Amino acid sequence: MRSSKTRPLLIIMSQSDSIPVLAIVVPCYNEQEVLPLTNPELLATLDRLATAGKISPKSFILYVNDGSRDATWEIIERLTEEFPGRVAGLDLAANVGHQKALLAGLEKGAEEADLTVSIDADLQDDTAAIDRMVDQALEGADIVYGIRQSRATDTWFKRNTALAFYRLMKRLGVKSEYNHADFRLMSRRAVEELMRYGEVNLFLRGIVPLIGYRQGRVYYDRKERQAGESKYPLKKMLAFAVDGITSFSVKPVRMVFFMGIIFMLVALGIGIYVAIRHLTGHTTVGWTSLVLSVWFCSGVILLGLGIVGEYIGKIYTEVKHRPRYNPSRYLRRPHP
Repeated sequence: MRSSKTRPLLIIMSQSDSIPVLAIVVPCYNEQEVLPLTNPELLATLDRLATAGKISPKSFILYVNDGSRDATWEIIERLTEEFPGRVAGLDLAANVGHQKALLAGLEKGAEEADLTVSIDADLQDDTAAIDRMVDQALEGADIVYGIRQSRATDTWFKRNTALAFYRLMKRLGVKSEYNHADFRLMSRRAVEELMRYGEVNLFLRGIVPLIGYRQGRVYYDRKERQAGESKYPLKKMLAFAVDGITSFSVKPVRMVFFMGIIFMLVALGIGIYVAIRHLTGHTTVGWTSLVLSVWFCSGVILLGLGIVGEYIGKIYTEVKHRPRYNPSRYLRRPHP
């Protein structure tokens, strides 16, 4: 029997029912291979929690189609027909990226649910952790982070670059959870507060901790991807690390940034070449200092211009106030 200590929270979350409605939000981009495996596992999670009396039987899964080019939306449509009331689908008019698609799902889910859990379709995040997230929500937490306690399934390169990224973000003063991606639970009021943040260049891992409210953490081991291919190859990981490509007009500025890095690497190569020439007794007076100073200073200048240009580019995209996403269709059939 649930303790009386949790009941006031549940009344706040839902005026019509003391048991919260849970929406599991799943952003999807070309996930036709994995969705047939994802849906049964998420439905089993909802059944398990509903049987335990922790969530309402009205709880549901919300798939967000982020402009997929395969049969993802057709599969979502079929699932909404096979599981009326339990599976919903939100189709975005175009591909807007993982973060914006996730935000669209959170906004839509919070319209009908008291609690939302965001999870990727590949199910590398442990669905069993959702049970513990809900437990903490029933105890008063508005935000519960899923924290990876092991990255054994990642490659050596991905694991170490990810750890370096988190350390760098911390050193830069960004308030984020170490080893946390976008697997989290949020209450309705936390999502409503999140929607007040109007950034176009979204980095939800840094925005959500700014909301405040009571927060919790659940630790889990990350699993292997069950099917399909990762939607975050090296190129996308690098783009995400610098907050993505904000728009096509920022690309030339970023090119200048990388030109600065290339110039500095060339300067390093020339330095090594000159050192070898010096050791072998082949030197030209004055040539070393001149060439090295030109290449190094040019690299530093271009690097600085690229960094400043990156911020100017983000200001440019923010001040236009374009919509972050355009929902095209929403499917959720009534319970039978």
